[in-house]
Amino acid sequence: MDTVLILDFGAQYSRLIARRVREQNVYCEVLPHSASAETIREKSPIGVILSGGPSSVYAPGAPQVDPALFTLGIPVFGICYGCQLIAYTLGGKVEPDGGAREYGKAETTFDREDALFSKIPETSVTWMSHGDYISRLPEGFRSVATTDVCPTAAIACEAKRFYGVQFHPEVRHTQYGSELLRAFLFDICGAKGDWTVGDIRGEAIRAIRERVGDGTALLALSGGVDSSVAAALMAEAIGDRLTCVFIDHGLMRKNEGDEVEAAFRPWPIRFVRVDAEERFLNRLAGVTDPERKRKIIGEEFIRTFEEKAKKLGGADWLVQGTIYPDVIESGLGSSAVIKSHHNVGGLPEDIGFKGIVEPLRMLFKDEVRALGRDLGLPDAFVDRQPFPGPGLAIRIIGEITREKLDILREADAIFREELIASGVSKTLSQYFAALTSMRSVGVMGDGRTYDYTLALRAVRTDDFMTAEWARIPYDVLDRVSSRIVNEVRGINRILYDITGKPPATIEYE
Repeated sequence: MDTVLILDFGAQYSRLIARRVREQNVYCEVLPHSASAETIREKSPIGVILSGGPSSVYAPGAPQVDPALFTLGIPVFGICYGCQLIAYTLGGKVEPDGGAREYGKAETTFDREDALFSKIPETSVTWMSHGDYISRLPEGFRSVATTDVCPTAAIACEAKRFYGVQFHPEVRHTQYGSELLRAFLFDICGAKGDWTVGDIRGEAIRAIRERVGDGTALLALSGGVDSSVAAALMAEAIGDRLTCVFIDHGLMRKNEGDEVEAAFRPWPIRFVRVDAEERFLNRLAGVTDPERKRKIIGEEFIRTFEEKAKKLGGADWLVQGTIYPDVIESGLGSSAVIKSHHNVGGLPEDIGFKGIVEPLRMLFKDEVRALGRDLGLPDAFVDRQPFPGPGLAIRIIGEITREKLDILREADAIFREELIASGVSKTLSQYFAALTSMRSVGVMGDGRTYDYTLALRAVRTDDFMTAEWARIPYDVLDRVSSRIVNEVRGINRILYDITGKPPATIEYE
């Protein structure tokens, strides 16, 4: 099987590179930048990609690469920081600013004689994010792309198959980014493109059996896409040694707890529902900081599972439906922490299990859905709206109370009902309502009100790493707004969120 290795230098979008490679049906693994040349050689990759990163290559303590990588005869492709690192390591010079600072879209001109750019237009838009630039190229390299301010927007040493681009081909804002990566993978590395979802399934099952051995496992089942696919995968791997526990923490959407139980009861697995609403709400009382909310919920999940596991006779392993975006946003390697997901950064250090099994940890949401279909899960599970583990706790700004939860459940249900009825939901990746902490003056029935402001959120995305706000028709929004203010007590104002990701995240806390 062809393998491409990605060395991570701490960029927020480094895992997006892995996704783009997999889209080309080429298997890839992500390694820390500290991986030795010997470790890389033992994996027999057909190519190596160096990710971007927040550092300057010349700064003290900046992450470096083993120089011996460039003696292995393997094609190397550097992105942003990775491009500068190639130049710096091989004898070139990288300097700050110098008038070449670029952030955002940049008109870029390519040398179409180079194999990397031979199949794209001579000029197109790329996405830049750099303050340093390569002021002197290493011996044997030449510049193969330029912008108005950057004379080394891409560099190449065709003889050794070393390439670097100053921009980010992995993001959708770069017009021909996928084509550039495809050129590197197929034209330069010689990839066959024969890796499939079936390979993901087989490898995941093998890894589960190797890790769990003859042990038993307890799975944190929420009923969402990720935990449902994890449950099916674990059931295939270890059979009746799996117990699925659904913790109803009182932070679910309207009627969701009953719906999850009804859906999973017929499955040939051990299903247990735990009513923990009182416990969670007591711990969250008075807490307003979003990071504290996540950490409290993460700890309570673990403690509840520990207690239930003992009552059920014990379990060796805890299983979670963690996926790649959870890991990235929680801070991976030298990446910044965007928000601690309850199942990653929110976990306590000491847990009452031998360890944690995360069979989906290296997959993006669309890959998880594809795997679910391959496992035979019904569309009702595979295509379900994403719902975060902390539930409505991170869709309520500020303190969590029963009153706020009840208000949000009703408003969110109306929003979802109208989007489904209008058919708009089929065009959306995620949609929900969030209760802000803002209260404002309104008038109803000739009387003054002072109630909550509700925010509506709907986005379109293919990877949940970046997203754009959805243009929902005004007549649909009008019906939603009218129904909510008339049917839900406690809300007198509706806002529609028109912010993309970035700069915002999809969820509110």
